[in-house]
Amino acid sequence: MSSIEVEAQERESMEYDVVIVGGGPAGLSAAIRLKQRAAEKGVEIDVCVLEKGSEIGAHILSGAVMDPRALYELIPDWEEKGAPLDVEVTEDRFLFLSESAARTVPNWVLPDNFKNHGNYIVSLANVTRWLGEQAESLGVEIFPGFAAAEVLYNIDGSVKGVATGNLGIGKDGRPTENFQPGMELHAKYTLFCEGTRGHLGRQLQERFELRKSSDPQVYGIGIKELWEIDPAKHKPGLVIHTAGWPMDSKTYGGSFLYHTDNNQVMVGFVVGLGYSNPYLSPFEEFQRYKTHPEIRKFLEGGKRVSYGARAITAGGLMSLPELVFPGGALVGDEAGFLNASRIKGSHAAIKTGMLAADAAFDAVQASRHGDKLVAYPESFKTSWLYTELYRARNFKQWMSKGLYVGTLMVGIEQKLFSGNVPWTLHHQHADHEMLKPASQFTPITYPKPDGKLTFDRLSSVFISNTNHEENQPAHLTLKDASVPVSVNLRTYAGPEGRFCPAAVYEFVKNDDGSDRLQINAQNCVHCKTCDIKDPTQNIVWVTPEGGGGPNYPNM
Repeated sequence: MSSIEVEAQERESMEYDVVIVGGGPAGLSAAIRLKQRAAEKGVEIDVCVLEKGSEIGAHILSGAVMDPRALYELIPDWEEKGAPLDVEVTEDRFLFLSESAARTVPNWVLPDNFKNHGNYIVSLANVTRWLGEQAESLGVEIFPGFAAAEVLYNIDGSVKGVATGNLGIGKDGRPTENFQPGMELHAKYTLFCEGTRGHLGRQLQERFELRKSSDPQVYGIGIKELWEIDPAKHKPGLVIHTAGWPMDSKTYGGSFLYHTDNNQVMVGFVVGLGYSNPYLSPFEEFQRYKTHPEIRKFLEGGKRVSYGARAITAGGLMSLPELVFPGGALVGDEAGFLNASRIKGSHAAIKTGMLAADAAFDAVQASRHGDKLVAYPESFKTSWLYTELYRARNFKQWMSKGLYVGTLMVGIEQKLFSGNVPWTLHHQHADHEMLKPASQFTPITYPKPDGKLTFDRLSSVFISNTNHEENQPAHLTLKDASVPVSVNLRTYAGPEGRFCPAAVYEFVKNDDGSDRLQINAQNCVHCKTCDIKDPTQNIVWVTPEGGGGPNYPNM
């Protein structure tokens, strides 16, 4: 019996008013808001949250400096309730780096988007765990370790809900002795909050043509490490951002170094995935960055505690798809609400979770099922979040034109006009279209890691606590198995091995001397970079068994 036949015969179902896919800030905020509205009205509403990570927060990775504005709206007494926002920003520094020197930008020159007064340095994973506790205390049912693997549809084409993935399917696609069929979760409305490049969200955007009126979405990859450093070097509340080296002036990228509590710093690097040089490796660029004198001085003598990587949406307002479709909505980073100019998305995730929840609650109370939650995009357009994103709408487009032109124009727009300019720039190309043939470039020779300040991929993946059940179908799939060698290796020198930050892809020799792509899916940290940057769009990331992937303890 095939897994499809077993699934059709044995899959059971559960009914809810609202099903939420993804237990991050967007999904949990939506769940909390739904229960709050129900309590205010004295009615019941059944809400469940599906989270593919082994626990709430396991897959959450962000810088992060958090703007608490939306949290104040969702839970005004968050401080009394113990939200882990403990380190308020005390100082901002913005540096332009050359290979051996740094130039500090005076704070009076910085536009407001680079200032963090009133914001907090947080572990977003821990904030998310706290949000999960608040949701559960209100009666939200949360199912960690269950990945939503399939969208279900009604006869009229509206979204009916989702099905979780089967457990115990072997590599051959057939049930093993540990087989457990997935569960169908039916709802009046389903909110998709999977985060950047969500597996189901991507399918929904194609099915309902949600991107026909928007610019292509563009992305960055963020790579982060958590360090314990010498207490003498630790300055709680210090926020450092940099631009320039090790990126060349044509390639979008930048860094962050945040001093949190317990003598720890969060250090990371973001590279825009619209880069053209196939020899560029974001992971190695991050390792090089740590060797800069201004960064090395904080980290030397310290200890690396954790590692992770995640793609981030960077297109802003112009790249937002239509947010609603019959029976559901896209929320948070699933849609792309991150404000790249501020390097912040958690406040947008919380706010859009609230807005979508309000629309879903009103629809359920009005006994509407399966229509479009038009109140959600309408309320977004009258919100402070829309105003914020509108003012930042040209940021990534300008920065894609190079460091110097971008810095000048962003400075003019944000400092002189607060983003209220009469022009709007558009994204012209998706990131996978930007890679150029390797013949146009010289290979980049990166220094070998020293194991103290710089590291290799495998040792990094080890401390991300990444694990997948070995005997399961590959969640990194190829549309055509011949393309990696015939196109990617031949034309682009095999960029998979460089744009992946987790040593998932490597080209190896067969016995006859021919090349083949080996996929080490066990290493995957679910960053989604391969799904975004593969120049032929031949790699498709699908959800593995629930509970697999990284387990970020404090990231």
